Amino acid sequence: MAFMTGQTVDIAGVPCHVARSGYTGEDGFELSIPTGEVVGITARLLENPEVKLAGLGARDSLRLEAGLCLYGSDIDATTTPMEANLMWTIGKRRRAEGGFIGADVILPQLAAKGGERRRIGLIVEGAPARAHAKVLSADGEEIGEITSGVPSPSLGKNIAMAYVRKGFNKRGTPLKVQVRNRIQEATVVKMPFVAANYHKI
Repeated sequence: MAFMTGQTVDIAGVPCHVARSGYTGEDGFELSIPTGEVVGITARLLENPEVKLAGLGARDSLRLEAGLCLYGSDIDATTTPMEANLMWTIGKRRRAEGGFIGADVILPQLAAKGGERRRIGLIVEGAPARAHAKVLSADGEEIGEITSGVPSPSLGKNIAMAYVRKGFNKRGTPLKVQVRNRIQEATVVKMPFVAANYHKI
């Protein structure tokens, strides 16, 4: 199955939707199984000694290491592609022609390199910075908010995604994060934190 495609596949006699979207940053498959068949198909898959169970925590740390957004946390209906560093999602023809939902806001932002905030990656010292933790400038001014944060199993460091005021998003910029009542050091880094392992065939 080619990357970024999906189809209905028979698994143990059950029609299931299988997609290959790489949402964890790895080359893998996502299965949509009818509710009444989940336990049986899971048991069949686990008969293979190479298959191991993993929960949403593992999924979340992998997708964050890959710099991928979770809708409702890192992007929502108020976020523009310019702010989220997702302009690659709007093709050249669309940029030229417009006419898509949100073009009246997105295209002027693109032309002016506008928008008041930018999505960034952070390496955070100390405890993990979780969603809604305040991001501060080096001199203590509040400039943004964490949207996702986890300990990275691959890097052995705490990573986070945040939105900060434009101008504080340059790679290498030293910032601070308020985790509960503590102020911790953080540094803006390039995303993805860990290179993806997609096989786009």
